[in-house]
Parts: sequence; C-alpha cells; structure tokens
Amino acid sequence: MIGKKIAIVTGAAKGIGKAITKRLLSDGFFVVAVDTDIEEGQKLENELGREFVEFQNVNICDEQHVKTLFTSIINNYKRIDALVNNAGIIRDNMIWKMSVEDFDAVINVNLKGTWLMCREAAIIMKLQNFGKIVNIASRAWLGNRGQSNYSASKAGVVALSRVLALELGKYNISVNAVAPGLIDTPLTQKLEKEVLQKLIEAQPTKTMGQPSDVANTVSFLVSDKTGFITGQTIYVDGGKSIGANM
Repeated sequence: MIGKKIAIVTGAAKGIGKAITKRLLSDGFFVVAVDTDIEEGQKLENELGREFVEFQNVNICDEQHVKTLFTSIINNYKRIDALVNNAGIIRDNMIWKMSVEDFDAVINVNLKGTWLMCREAAIIMKLQNFGKIVNIASRAWLGNRGQSNYSASKAGVVALSRVLALELGKYNISVNAVAPGLIDTPLTQKLEKEVLQKLIEAQPTKTMGQPSDVANTVSFLVSDKTGFITGQTIYVDGGKSIGANM
C-alpha cells in the first residue's frame, strides 16, 4: 500500500458500503473497512484481498473503540486521506408506537457514531492540512412518515456536514454529504413486493438506484477534482427530493 491513499469506510461489509469500498479500491485507495458484522467483514477482506483492504470490527458509538481505531490507522499507515461515514440503522414506526430504545439506537449509530468518527478524523486531518470527509445522509432527512428517529438522525448528519465544512475549510479539508433515495440493496429487497412497487412508482425515474450510483458520487467527492466543493448535500435519489409523492 506504499504510495496509496488511505480511506476509512464505515458500514463497509454490505450494500452501499461494500460498493463504496470496491469503488475506492478501483480509484487506488487502500481501504480500512469498518463494520460490526464480523462474518461479512472477514468475507469482504478475503474477497478483495488483504493487500487492498483491512477489516476492523468497531462499534462507532463507543468513543474508546473509535479512538483506538484511529490510533491503529495512524500507527500502521501514517495518514488518513478520506473518511466515508456510511454506517446506519433503521427502526421505523409511527411516533406513537416508537420506543425510546429504538429512537436512541438510531440516533446513536447514525448521528453520534458519525460525529465521533468525524471528530477523530478532524484531529488528524487538521494536522495533515488535508482530508476529505463524506457523510452518507438520506433523502429521508426531508421527512418520511414512520421515520421520526431516522429522518432526525439524517437531518443531523446534513447539519453536521455543513458545520464541519465551516470549521475545517481553512485546513484544506472538505466535508460533504450524500443523500441517497431508493437504492436496490438487500434491505429494500426485503420489502413486500407491493410496497416496493409503490415506492418505485413514486420515483420520477420509475426506477431504483444502484449502490454503484452512491459509490460513484463518493468517488467524485473524495477525488482531487473537488477541492472547492464543501458543505454540500448531493442527492442520489432519482429526483424524489424535488417533490414526487406517493
């Protein structure tokens, strides 16, 4: 990995995170793939090759776990060029049915975990005077029924990205958010056929996006072509964010 740029991707073992990891490898990065799914993480490492990717089992909600991760990366690789915060969970329900536990779980992973990863990355990137941070938000930050916890967490990710762009810009660090919409992942494929079809019909494109659509956007944002783009939220949602409704 001598001469390679170093990227961290959270939630890297499956779906969008796996697609991002593969795309960054093709862009010449060495990727530290962070996930809590040990089996899938080890599969990813074996599939892509340990000379290209290192799996780390890290709970991003745990401050000490996150600190230890970044210390290990700096000790081993001496630098961090890009951080992609993709890890996230959902616990959907109408607010009158939602438990405090489900609210806390979503906020902890999606927002607190992203904040902890950004904080440690910012400390290192500030010293380097360089870095790229991409936070995966969601079109749902604009509001989705049954997702008061998830939408709030992703709205927080958008706001966090904007604040960090202001704080870190003078240190040559860009911070942007990507807001995916309906993407063809193992999670969406678990939806009932009728429900999934209604969601597709609500899209201006009448299609779902692919994980590669998100990965390609991340690739652009962490590239050398985007030094003057920061604090932005880029929607990868087939136009749903411009007002299409079910």
